[in-house]
Amino acid sequence: MVLRSFLNVLSAMIKRTIAANKSANNRRLVDSLGQNSDIVGSVVKRHSKSNITIGQDCLIEGRLVTEISQSRILISDNVFIGGDTVIGCAKEIAIESDVLISYGCMITDSDNHSIRYSFRRNDLSDWKRGTHDWGAVHSESVLISKGAWIGARAMVLKGVTIGEGAVVGAGSVVTKDVPAWTIVAGNPAQIIRTIPDTQR
Repeated sequence: MVLRSFLNVLSAMIKRTIAANKSANNRRLVDSLGQNSDIVGSVVKRHSKSNITIGQDCLIEGRLVTEISQSRILISDNVFIGGDTVIGCAKEIAIESDVLISYGCMITDSDNHSIRYSFRRNDLSDWKRGTHDWGAVHSESVLISKGAWIGARAMVLKGVTIGEGAVVGAGSVVTKDVPAWTIVAGNPAQIIRTIPDTQR
């Protein structure tokens, strides 16, 4: 019984140390981190000159990934990004204040691969060598506006603007702009209804 208690305490201490080291490493990779913000997910900067900025009072449980020197992830204040969510950035992804992004979402500003097989057949080997040609794939900035809510397992694709206060239903695939104060759902996401003033 004493041994079991000791092992439980030791295990908890090791877990806390690993979490603290991970958090410290994440903080080093972020260019600017606001007060009271915490990163318990992961940060992957594939180019050291890329930029990740996080405002105040945020909780980042997902994964932030920048691909090239020009990549910019800009997160404003009071933003939640749920576990298993991936923000994959080759150009720019901006998330305004008071946004909730649920668990298991994918937000990307690039196709990552060319539609042409002759262009993409060497993508894996290029990635392994760190020589993937991001100029050969289409990228367009993504904007998630103030107060938006992205439901679990939703995907937001390149070039999309999610309007202020908009809601994206769970499992949706967003391929075009979402107007402010609307609810969208489906694949591809379609407007379900407008949110009236009394519910804003």
